[in-house]
Amino acid sequence: MDENRIAAEYKLDEIYLGMKKQFNIIITESMLRDFAKLSGDYTPLHIDDHYASTTNFQRKICHGLLLVSFFSQLIGMQLPGKNSLCLSQSVNYVSPCFVGDIITIEGVVLDKSISTRIITLKTTITNNHGKCIIDGQAKVLVRE
Repeated sequence: MDENRIAAEYKLDEIYLGMKKQFNIIITESMLRDFAKLSGDYTPLHIDDHYASTTNFQRKICHGLLLVSFFSQLIGMQLPGKNSLCLSQSVNYVSPCFVGDIITIEGVVLDKSISTRIITLKTTITNNHGKCIIDGQAKVLVRE
């Protein structure tokens, strides 16, 4: 089995405040096309070079929800991994993301409730220039 497809298996007692996981992804043209096909969002700002060149961004920007989807990998594969069930995810779109950007997806444990088995993660995506693209929080149930 592909090593990248093996989920972590953190148990609640192994998770601590400040625990952090992160990974990098390069945003590609094919990701934008594939996401447009999956979501049905063909907004020209995301898929049409000519149109995007006439906007204040001057080039195509990545779908925000494509970026947010990487939080699924963060939670389901890394923190806590196999034992997770995402209950909610807040999202603030801070800056645009472009094809070719190398983004860092990160989760940091802010809170942990033993009684409810819920952890709160600070979730962020930054670009290769260190600029925040997306921030928010996730509430995750750590299953037994």
